[in-house]
Amino acid sequence: MKTEKFILALDQGTTSSRALVVNHAGEVVAVSQLEFRQIYPKPGWVEHDPMEIWSSQSATEAQVLGKADLRHKDIAAIGITNQRETTVVWDKRTGKPVYNAIVWQDRRTANYCAKLKQEGLEQKFREKTGLLIDPYFAGTKLRWILENVEGAREQAEAGNLLFGTIDSWLVWKLTDGEVHVTDATNASRTLLYNIHEQEWDEEILEIFNIPRAMLPEVKGSSEVYGKSTKNVPIAGIAGDQHAALFGQACFEPGMAKNTYGTGCFLLMNTGEEAILSKNNLLTTIAWRIGDKTEYALEGSVFMGGAVVQWLRDELQIVNSAEECSALASQVPDAGGMYLVPAFTGLGAPHWDPYARGACVGMTRGTNKKHYCRAALESIAFQSAELAYCMTKDSGIEMTELRVDGGASRSLPMMQFQSDLLDVDVVRPENVETTAMGAAYLAGLAVGFWESKEDIKSRQKEGARFKPERPAAEMAKLTEGWKRAVERAKNWEQVEEDS
Repeated sequence: MKTEKFILALDQGTTSSRALVVNHAGEVVAVSQLEFRQIYPKPGWVEHDPMEIWSSQSATEAQVLGKADLRHKDIAAIGITNQRETTVVWDKRTGKPVYNAIVWQDRRTANYCAKLKQEGLEQKFREKTGLLIDPYFAGTKLRWILENVEGAREQAEAGNLLFGTIDSWLVWKLTDGEVHVTDATNASRTLLYNIHEQEWDEEILEIFNIPRAMLPEVKGSSEVYGKSTKNVPIAGIAGDQHAALFGQACFEPGMAKNTYGTGCFLLMNTGEEAILSKNNLLTTIAWRIGDKTEYALEGSVFMGGAVVQWLRDELQIVNSAEECSALASQVPDAGGMYLVPAFTGLGAPHWDPYARGACVGMTRGTNKKHYCRAALESIAFQSAELAYCMTKDSGIEMTELRVDGGASRSLPMMQFQSDLLDVDVVRPENVETTAMGAAYLAGLAVGFWESKEDIKSRQKEGARFKPERPAAEMAKLTEGWKRAVERAKNWEQVEEDS
């Protein structure tokens, strides 16, 4: 008879749903992963089918328990981490979504955001939510559904519709409609939540004309929200980047991590102080545990590992991310070429939804190795821009950067990142930091792990990259990058219905 217990982490990402079983030593025992469809109805629009998200996530849960030879009674708690800002609206009577989930990458509300800025509302939103007015966040996506889906507004005002980010949708499904919650990290990404007063902001709800009754109850990131239909406590929720910050044990102010996933997300812990950025970064809730809220500065790169996917799927010049890294390693540099992957606009610090991809500096000798090199360098350049802004805002010099995510396995890119930032880049032995963060938050809530110190003791360093190239050489490359970015900016307008 098994007496050992485990944590189940559900990691619902942009391109796949994953489930991991974690033991008390903080080791991943088993993993299951399923990709799901990406839906592109119009240029700049990105959607997912919420039912497909649910079916893929519940299938991975069953698969991973099978792989680990466990049953639900062996699980001490479930932790959830999710792609943030992606917006679902569903009918609470039938459980059916009224429209596809509108994904964080979607730009359809760009014109509405521009209108809000013209009305002089940017500062108000920044001060209350820590965010900029941008199509990236959930609030304008929710408004779009209410304005454009037939009958949605009437049903919402009648109290029949619920809104949630993906964490809320999963909890609602896991509990068979019993629990409608979100955590402070996900709430802080909606553009509807006052991060200082820690409640939904009535004035903003009025501006967007969003009925308060649609919104989930906001809880901490590490507490028992309810039990699944299999009688397992759901005890941890954090948006993917906050979970990765926690999973990397960046518990002290000034500690920073960068996740190289579909996008790249650099977060720096700023402790109990919410620092308002002067450099177009976001101020966000890092996590809320008990009665203590900690904050972070964040910069987002919309196209990180997705650039390598583009080389693989659209240009078809590589078959895998590993091949891209191998080809990039065969040339010393990109031969003067810069690839700016602004396929869905530019994130921080530019915030230009009208930017589009650009490739400049090609010569007759440019080949696919240079494309691979330029693609990887573009991820590092974008991340470095965020790190410079963070240092300016916080006044804290970064001493090292902790990295994770699929693309952090690329040796040439990690080395280039270290050279650009002139600091050590540290990759943990277990790069599943997002799922580990969700697991740790859930485990803390049920006493599976005792404290943050207990969690920190389980961290193991996997690789360390030290700066090798002269600062002057890197400064010259950075200048070239800045020129290339200027070429990509303000390229076109996105079609929008309202």
